[in-house]
Amino acid sequence: MSTDSPRSGEWSRAELLARIVTESQRHYADYSLFSQAMADHVGLHPTDLQCVGLLDLEPGPVSTGDVARLTGLTSGSATRLVDRLVKAGIVERRADPHDRRRSLVVLSPAARDRIHQAWDTPGRAFGAVLDRYSDTELALIADYLHRAAEVGRAQARRLNSGDPA
Repeated sequence: MSTDSPRSGEWSRAELLARIVTESQRHYADYSLFSQAMADHVGLHPTDLQCVGLLDLEPGPVSTGDVARLTGLTSGSATRLVDRLVKAGIVERRADPHDRRRSLVVLSPAARDRIHQAWDTPGRAFGAVLDRYSDTELALIADYLHRAAEVGRAQARRLNSGDPA
């Protein structure tokens, strides 16, 4: 790893953990600012952009209930979100081939292209950061992000349930 930071062996575990907490807080704050700027750039609300990003990760159409699960919104809020995105031409509703009473949501091809184009320059910039790491380090970073996301989802569910523990 070729970074400007001291190697991990130069810091105690407590110092490394404290640095991770500090850098995580900065990362979350800075990524929130970036997300707002990207949402403004493509003309969406940040929650709408988050939903678009999550839909882009899905292998196919999803139900509005899936949108609620993916975004952490209530079913009513997810329905209103999907309604806004349909009206804006960002997503399309399609009949569920297994249940004609139900509709599924999918990104419109034009919206997918527009969002991907907006991500081109930032994607290259984030990619340049990752280019500095070895494959072993990238695997470690990916593992941390995956595990941290699982913890984040679990803690969001806990907080939303009103469980103080």
